[in-house]
Amino acid sequence: MNLQHFPRRIYTEYNTPIQPLRHLSKILGGPNIYIKRDDLLGLTGGGNKTRKLEFLVAHALEQGADTLITTGAVQSNHCRLTLAAAVKEGLKCRLLFEERNRKYDPNGNGNLFLDRLMGVEKIKVVPDGTDVVSEMDIMKQELESEGRKGYIVAEGGGNDIGAMGYVNCVHEILEQSQEMEIQFDHIVTASGSGGTHSGLVAGIHDSTVNIPVTGINVRRGKFQQEQKVYGIIRNLVDRLDLHDDVPREAVHCLDDYIGPGYALPSEDTIAAIQLLAQKEGILLDPVYTGKVMAGLIGLVKEGYFSHDSNILFLHTGGTPAIYEFKSTILNQHILG
Repeated sequence: MNLQHFPRRIYTEYNTPIQPLRHLSKILGGPNIYIKRDDLLGLTGGGNKTRKLEFLVAHALEQGADTLITTGAVQSNHCRLTLAAAVKEGLKCRLLFEERNRKYDPNGNGNLFLDRLMGVEKIKVVPDGTDVVSEMDIMKQELESEGRKGYIVAEGGGNDIGAMGYVNCVHEILEQSQEMEIQFDHIVTASGSGGTHSGLVAGIHDSTVNIPVTGINVRRGKFQQEQKVYGIIRNLVDRLDLHDDVPREAVHCLDDYIGPGYALPSEDTIAAIQLLAQKEGILLDPVYTGKVMAGLIGLVKEGYFSHDSNILFLHTGGTPAIYEFKSTILNQHILG
């Protein structure tokens, strides 16, 4: 799959490392767990959205945009990184926050602090359940009335343009796999806005390997999320003009680890965050990666993976958000 003829900005000048989680693997008694450190991607604070924004912002610049518009939850990693990309490119940025199980605090910590620090031009806050697509259209019209041109970046970068970032990531993973002389038997990732999950599935399907990808849902139920991811894949197949369609059964999501709701961590999520911090020195967040790691640990305990298999956990970032969840994370002394 050749992406070279699509416009792309480069925000990371290196491959993110793949590291063994030896202590975690030993604690669980196998399989061999590795971590792809996309929390170390370029732009402010790192995270998976950086790969998507390389293609999305390039498309925005091609359209002549001077302002990026996007949306997310109150502690959105995607909003933080979209703003960072705008700063990098000399663009303005306006953000739409949806209050999903969390109220907006203009003096909040974590991503909200970074948004203010980087000079977000305007923030609009709407209640949970708002039609955010329509609201972003209104924001774009407001810019037009000011003689400016906005570009709407899909929530989470979750469309076919953004997904190309993780088609590209598959090539990176396979190159590293060869260099490390390790064959990965399974990939586990967060499944939220869908761009990461869909790009991985499409990229692997186009490669010469067959690595199953399991998405751990952070917001939606299994059927709804699988439909969302597959819809992006179908659009991606059309955009890339692929003749070999990706089968629907290649999309596999689990909704067992969502917990009380979006951005509401369960006890297992907190335990996973504490475990990785105390045994591997790696930070996870309560919204995405903590839930995904709780899911991976749960699947290992259920015997989902063979004992000697090599599992790759994709760390999608989100680290700045943990500072807003400090009391939640530290007040539950699950590990002792």
